[in-house]
Amino acid sequence: MRLTLSAVGDSVTLSSRICKALGAVPPEGFNFELFLDDKGEKISKSKGNGLTIEQWLTYASPESLSLFMFQKPKAAKKLFFDVIPKTVDEYLAYLAKYPSEEPKAKLENPIWHIHAGAPPQADLPISFALLLNLVSVSNAEDKATLWGFIRKYAAGATPQEHPVLDHLVGYALRYYHDFVKPAKTYRLPTEHERKALEALAAELAKVKPDASGEELQNIVYAVGKAHAFEPLRAWFSALYEVLLGQSQGPRFGGFIELYGVANTRSLIERALKGELVAKA
Repeated sequence: MRLTLSAVGDSVTLSSRICKALGAVPPEGFNFELFLDDKGEKISKSKGNGLTIEQWLTYASPESLSLFMFQKPKAAKKLFFDVIPKTVDEYLAYLAKYPSEEPKAKLENPIWHIHAGAPPQADLPISFALLLNLVSVSNAEDKATLWGFIRKYAAGATPQEHPVLDHLVGYALRYYHDFVKPAKTYRLPTEHERKALEALAAELAKVKPDASGEELQNIVYAVGKAHAFEPLRAWFSALYEVLLGQSQGPRFGGFIELYGVANTRSLIERALKGELVAKA
C-alpha cells in the first residue's frame, strides 16, 4: 500500500493512516488555536510580535506558564508581556485556595494538574501586581529593599520562610525595570483631583499606625465620594496616573498598607509639587 501526502491530505491524516496500515491505533489528535498579540493579530516570527518561552521564564515562574497553557486549550490566546503579571496572580489565587477545597474541587483546580497532585505550600501575603507597584514607587533596585517593605506588611516574613514570594520579588524587579519603568507616564492632577489628593493626605495623617488595608481602602473611597467623582473609578484612575504613572494599579488601600502611610503621604506631596512629572 502506497500513501502520498497529496492523496491523504495533511500530515496528521497521513500519520494516522500509516499507524493503521501497521496494525496500530493512531494517537488521538488535538486541535488548538493560534497565539495572538495584544492587538488580536496572529503572532508571526517575521513581525517579531511574539513572546518566547525564555522571555516568559525571565519574568515569571514555569508554573505560571503552565497555567497559561492549561487554561482554554482550544481557544486563541493573547500572548504578550502584560499577560504575565495577570497569569502569575491567577496561579497564586488557585494555589492559595487549594488546601481548603473539597477533593472534587481540588481535581478541578489547575494547580492539581500543574503539580501532579502535590502542590507546594505557599502563604503569600501580597500579590505579584502589588509587588510590581511597590517596586515602582520605592525605586527598589534589589531584593533587600523590597523585603524591608514586605516585613512592614507581614511582620517576621523572610525569604527563607517564603521562598515562593522571594522568587516573585526577583521576577518583579526584572519585569518592572524592563517593561513597566520605560512605559511610565506621570501627569499633573487637575484642580479637582488636587483638592481630593490634599484631602486624602489629610485623612491619612489621622489614621492609627496599625490601620488595615480595608480601613485605608474605606478612607480612599470616602474621599472620592466626598469630592463627587463620577464614576468613582475616575478617582482611582487619577490616583494611578498621578501617583504611579500608569493607567491601572492594585487595590489602593492594600498598597498604602504595604508602602506605608507616611510614604504614601510623601508621595502625594511630591505629586502635588510636580516632582513626579519632573522625575519622569
